[in-house]
Amino acid sequence: MKLRSHRVFLLVLALGVVLRALAVLGYRPALWFWADSFAYLSSGLDLRPLESRPSGYSVFLWALSPLHSLAAVAVVQHLLGLAIATCVYALLRRRTRLPGWGAALAAAPVLLDVHQVQLEHLVMADLLFTALVVAAVTLLLWRPRPAPWTVLAALLLLALATVTRTIGLPLIAVALLLAWPGWRAALAGLLAAAAVLGGYAVWFHSAYGSYGMGGSSMWLWSRTMTFADCGTMRPPRELAVLCPSGPRLAAPAYIWDARSPIQKAGADRERLAGEFASLAIRRQPVDFLLTGLHDALWAFEWDRRVYPSPGPQSAYVFPASVKPFSPKVASAGRTATQLTAAYQGSSGATQVVQPYAGWLRAYQEVGFLRGPLLAAILLIGLGGVAARRWAALLPWAFAATLLLLPPLIAAFDHRYVVPVVPLACLAAGLALGSRAVPPPWRSAAADVQPDQGRKLTAVHRAADA
Repeated sequence: MKLRSHRVFLLVLALGVVLRALAVLGYRPALWFWADSFAYLSSGLDLRPLESRPSGYSVFLWALSPLHSLAAVAVVQHLLGLAIATCVYALLRRRTRLPGWGAALAAAPVLLDVHQVQLEHLVMADLLFTALVVAAVTLLLWRPRPAPWTVLAALLLLALATVTRTIGLPLIAVALLLAWPGWRAALAGLLAAAAVLGGYAVWFHSAYGSYGMGGSSMWLWSRTMTFADCGTMRPPRELAVLCPSGPRLAAPAYIWDARSPIQKAGADRERLAGEFASLAIRRQPVDFLLTGLHDALWAFEWDRRVYPSPGPQSAYVFPASVKPFSPKVASAGRTATQLTAAYQGSSGATQVVQPYAGWLRAYQEVGFLRGPLLAAILLIGLGGVAARRWAALLPWAFAATLLLLPPLIAAFDHRYVVPVVPLACLAAGLALGSRAVPPPWRSAAADVQPDQGRKLTAVHRAADA
């Protein structure tokens, strides 16, 4: 295509670059998320798995450590954000008949949403996870029927996403079901994914003596505490100590709050929390599903909700000021100042620099995707699937999985909603710009003679190209 046909996207891309430049100039070297960011950084410095979460992002930080710059980490993450938007645009131009401005419009929420930019500037795993997932979807959908090596590469990327955030694991199953590549390609891809996941489990075992991905059963337990009724559950005496009492707290508060019954569980809290959560889900499955669905719907509200507090607006914003590092924020025996100094030779405490930060904050008041618009985008993708525009099915299913599972098994958080946006926009673009074709898992040759099957397959590829 001629460069002129991409001029709308290039204009929106340039605006996205400006926003990211303001973030780099206005908040130096990066933004931090409580103790989580420092746990990742500590793991990256020592190159060891974390016990409470997968450490793929820590490996990412370790790989960038020769740059000795947290600002460079933020810049690389911003480049990944631009790459996510480029994948959305390029895939829509290749697989649909959308005009350049239409594909650019689908990529615009990724480029121009201030909360996407903030997530890129945050020392957290979510941006890397999103980039890996979008790259996998791009590979699977680049052609109507993915080549075996493409399937292998895509499942490898999803495995890497899983060792970055465990929510990536169900996406591997979704990808195989909805983009069925045939037995040989599926087996090769599964072996590649198993090698990554198994290798990580062995690494975890070397540190903690058990095979796993890192994680805590207390997250699921805290989720069940928002609906658990011990009168219905009838837990044994050993588990009854974890029953909720008094006013219900927000799910995450049950892990940290001094009033939480988990504070009375002693050293065996992980096992007890896991058994209690399992019992609550088995005895109250409807309550479990409805509670998660109720919280997931907060993503569609006009104002972004601070969770667990009830008010509007999001915790993930560019702040007017930043508190200095506290000695209480530490990981592996080192304070935040010590950790950042070990990574780059100086403290990584965020400095708010004017006028760049002020300009970005002014844009922040209006420059984000409102919840009802996200709902409309998801409905467009779903409508495309209903109209047999099957190319939209995979990204839409990924978006729905990432939207519904976190509030179902942990808690609602707008940080978990941002990765849904590029997948939802991609599904909507494919729904509007592609044609109705047979589903990818059904071979046309199975219903007709071989010669006819080859001709029909060629027609379907041409229609979906």
